[in-house]
Amino acid sequence: MDDHKKGLVLTTIGGLALSFDVPLVKLADGEVWSIIGLRSLATFTMAITLWLLLRLFSRRVPVLVPGRSGLWAGLCYGVSTMTFLGAVFHTATGNVVFIVAFTPMFAALFGWLALKEVPSVSTIVTMAVMVAGVALIVSGGLESGGLFGDVLALITSGLLAGAITISRKSGRDMGFVPLVATILPALVGLAFVAQQGFAVAAPAWVIFDGAIMIPLAFWCLATGPRYLSGPEVGMFYLLETILAPVWVWMVFSEVPQPQALVGGAILVLALVAHSAWQMRVVRPQKLAVSEP
Repeated sequence: MDDHKKGLVLTTIGGLALSFDVPLVKLADGEVWSIIGLRSLATFTMAITLWLLLRLFSRRVPVLVPGRSGLWAGLCYGVSTMTFLGAVFHTATGNVVFIVAFTPMFAALFGWLALKEVPSVSTIVTMAVMVAGVALIVSGGLESGGLFGDVLALITSGLLAGAITISRKSGRDMGFVPLVATILPALVGLAFVAQQGFAVAAPAWVIFDGAIMIPLAFWCLATGPRYLSGPEVGMFYLLETILAPVWVWMVFSEVPQPQALVGGAILVLALVAHSAWQMRVVRPQKLAVSEP
């Protein structure tokens, strides 16, 4: 199997695994802080286990948290876990995944501000279109009473973009940071559980999600850029955006609102068009310039 096919397989597995995150959380049928604590603790435990196995069987062991930049990126990832799961409990699944799909455009904006990377005209146009899509989704949240969840999803998108920007600016290996950063939501969630009591009807679903699906998704999607271009990898992140509402609709009969469907379609189409443009036009131009 050549590198490109290997990258396609890895990112497909990663995107599919990530798409089951929200349905598994909903299947657990629990209180938000109990879910946050249990899911995060499962992910952190698996991350440390994998890291210890690497120390035993590999000479190249990645640093868990590489310096101050790793701490700041970890803080963004840790808080984003809480805002993301809070959004799941306070608005429709479609709203959450559609709004979080805005992350690449936030990352482009932060890259402009922090890294002085001036976005291309196509990126600016895509950002404008996606802002309109997010505004449409949030307007639906105003009508349905899910505005708080929509805002949490938007904060999640910004935090993830912040973590990505910090990682790119530092140039350090941040592969384990999103996983070990779950210790923060684990401690916060368990602190609330200690006061309110543990309330999860089917904890096995959350443990499976946190210990297996989330690490699998993060590892596959983090490994994909070794074999594929950034825009190609970004396309596979859209699998969660597209499939998560489908799984929730099939299992829970949760139908997205018309505004969410239209706004989500705008977001997905904008991202697909932008990624396709990057793959077919921008990347070949860069390759041509680099050739002698």
